[in-house]
Amino acid sequence: MRILGIDPGYAIVGVGVIEYNGRQFRTLEYGAITTPAGEPFSARLQMIYDQMQQIITLYKPDAMAVEKLYFNTNTTTAIDVAQARGVILLSAQQAGVGCFEYTPLQVKQAVVGYGRAEKRQVIEMTKKILSLSRTPHPDDVADALAIAICHAHSAPSGAATQMLQQAIRMAGR
Repeated sequence: MRILGIDPGYAIVGVGVIEYNGRQFRTLEYGAITTPAGEPFSARLQMIYDQMQQIITLYKPDAMAVEKLYFNTNTTTAIDVAQARGVILLSAQQAGVGCFEYTPLQVKQAVVGYGRAEKRQVIEMTKKILSLSRTPHPDDVADALAIAICHAHSAPSGAATQMLQQAIRMAGR
């Protein structure tokens, strides 16, 4: 199963593409989509959308795993991130890629085995699970890979995922 993990944002979108065969992981790509602060917000959303389309076209994921939003203070930031997240989900929907959402607690539980793990623990376990030679930077990238790992551990079987993908494609026709 090929999984595209996404840590949504509008300045930095963490991206990680992995393959999981039920026993082992293979990292295909990871990095960040970045948008310049001086650009109009609508232009930044367009940049995110365009780059998401390129990533989906290039890697053809079976599923996209996205972190659920959780904000308790800055509502302006939450709204902007939510808009970027909408563009990200739209890009997957248009490509017929099923989207799955996970809370930070679920990601920590899946990667570290403890839902209240600290960020540094999650990053180190992500590096270890994926046999990476160096720690992914920025943290958003490590988070995207951790979200993909979470999906690999939580997702329905490959056959069920393929059936879901087919149903999504059929619904779009």
